[in-house]
Amino acid sequence: LFSNKKKKRKKICYIFFIVVNEFCERFSYYGMRAVLVLYFRYFLLWDDDLATSIYHAFVALCYLTPILGAIIADSWLGKFKTIIYLSIVYAIGQVTMAISTIHDITDANRDGTPDNFTFHIALSMLGLILIALGTGGIKPCVAAFGGDQFQEHQSRQLNTFFSVFYLCINAGSLLSTLITPVLRVVFIAGSGMYVKTDPEGNIMWSVCKCIGFAIKNRFRHRSSSYPKREHWMDWANEKYDKLLIAQIKMVLKVLFLYIPLPMFWTLFDQKGSRWTLQATTMSGDFVSILISPDQMQTVNPILILTLVPIMDRLIFPLIQKCGLNFSPLKRMTVGMLFAAMAFVSAALVQIEIDKTLPNFPSSSESQLKVVNTYSTTLNVTISPNEHLLIESFGVQLHTSKHTYSTISCMFVNGYTADLNITNLDSIEPSATTNYTLVNQGKRDFVLRHGEQWCEFSRKFGFGASYTFLIPSTDFLYSPDICESITEVEDMKPNSVHMALQIPQYFLITTGEVMFSVTGLQFSYSQAPKNMKSVLQAGWLCTNAVGNIIVLIVAELGKLPKQWAEYLLFASLLVAVSIIFSIMAYFYTYIDPAEIEAQVRKEQGLEPEEMEKETLEMEEKDEDQKNEQGVKQTKI
Repeated sequence: LFSNKKKKRKKICYIFFIVVNEFCERFSYYGMRAVLVLYFRYFLLWDDDLATSIYHAFVALCYLTPILGAIIADSWLGKFKTIIYLSIVYAIGQVTMAISTIHDITDANRDGTPDNFTFHIALSMLGLILIALGTGGIKPCVAAFGGDQFQEHQSRQLNTFFSVFYLCINAGSLLSTLITPVLRVVFIAGSGMYVKTDPEGNIMWSVCKCIGFAIKNRFRHRSSSYPKREHWMDWANEKYDKLLIAQIKMVLKVLFLYIPLPMFWTLFDQKGSRWTLQATTMSGDFVSILISPDQMQTVNPILILTLVPIMDRLIFPLIQKCGLNFSPLKRMTVGMLFAAMAFVSAALVQIEIDKTLPNFPSSSESQLKVVNTYSTTLNVTISPNEHLLIESFGVQLHTSKHTYSTISCMFVNGYTADLNITNLDSIEPSATTNYTLVNQGKRDFVLRHGEQWCEFSRKFGFGASYTFLIPSTDFLYSPDICESITEVEDMKPNSVHMALQIPQYFLITTGEVMFSVTGLQFSYSQAPKNMKSVLQAGWLCTNAVGNIIVLIVAELGKLPKQWAEYLLFASLLVAVSIIFSIMAYFYTYIDPAEIEAQVRKEQGLEPEEMEKETLEMEEKDEDQKNEQGVKQTKI
């Protein structure tokens, strides 16, 4: 009994190293990804659609590279070394990405704007590619490596591991900070304790060759004179081992179920792009706390940390006690429906936002701002025959058919000499400042002409746009000229509160718990032992395809209203979930170890394999006896 407790403590110890490593990796990844779309939008000055497209192209690459990671782990380095080496590539990518955000590198005149955007774009793209190689390469390895620490009879402990594993993913997402590089060494610290399975050859290449031969052989014998075979993979019997064929059948059976799954990720990953951009048109003023649009994403990991233990320890066991068969595939179907409801909620929020937005010019229009700095009212005629009556120090906006132009936020100098404004350009008489972005809250500006100066303060709201008209009054006669500045509110501050996004985050997170956590466990449980990384890579590829779908819709869809795009995605996911539920109904759960044992028995077990199987059975019996001993001790 003492030996068994010691063994369990040791296993808990090295499982700790694995989940902490995952925590650190997610720490780093989500911390960078949370601000990525805003970096594209406001630093590189890309428009919403381009920022969304590049964001999802990056996420797609992160979920395509697991194929490469699985090949390297299974055929060359093994899971442990693959995780270590690609983590180094990952760290280099993060450093490169951080350097790309330093505008002073190319900002020779120190005006706050890079002089060479090409350099920053090239460096950031290099950093993102390295990050994608690093994070994607280790994705299929970490989960499978953790699963390798458990034996086949420890299914309950394995399920608990995946729940804790997923909790650490989201804890890392929530607490993304600078201590990531310090904690990265924790995984290496447990090196001597892990169960490290040796690489078993290029399994991916073997699978591809076997499938290719089966298809080619079936095509050669397509005539009706040849007898049919039970499965089309059986046409590879002439060349390949029956065990490999049986394992490929199991993998293909699961991969077929994966076909509809990308649609879930199409919706889920938009919380980092479209939902963040939606939050930029909302107010983040939570009484004494100011929440920025990218910080709203932390609602997801906070809810994950709450919902995973509730689902795992309360909801799912309660459903099981009620006698309902809430199988993994049924959970995934319900998760997809929750994600669809989240996008319906996002559409309703968007409709409320649209009611508060100004009437922006269309793609065939432009907007003209007419400012009257004269001391009397002026009547302005705009061709062909439109009249604007503008009061003294007033502004009128006129929209005409032409090309698109944005509304400006600026200072207009009606003074007779140059003025210097703190943090802004020097303004000549009857001229304006450049576009100016300021943070929310109170901001102070100092207006200076020679030795005279005055201070102007204004509290700025989220999303507002202002024009400030400086009068022509001379400093000599009115030293406090700032009191005479006229404020024109071109666009009102955002009035729809970010709290309205919480329901959609709750729905998408509930869907994630039911879909993603369950899918991770399902993929591992249905995979042959030597193909677990391959199937994990296949699972992650569904995420890549989902992000590619967003990229296509963002570039080609061009729906006039954002809420319509949200409803389109929700409708597509509902349709896909119905298809998936039908496929799941006809799926038969398998025990890969049992099938492999049956095939080996038909072929005749080798002594080494037989001895291994005997040892596993003995260890299983010992664990059962020890568990009984623990129960008796408690009694």
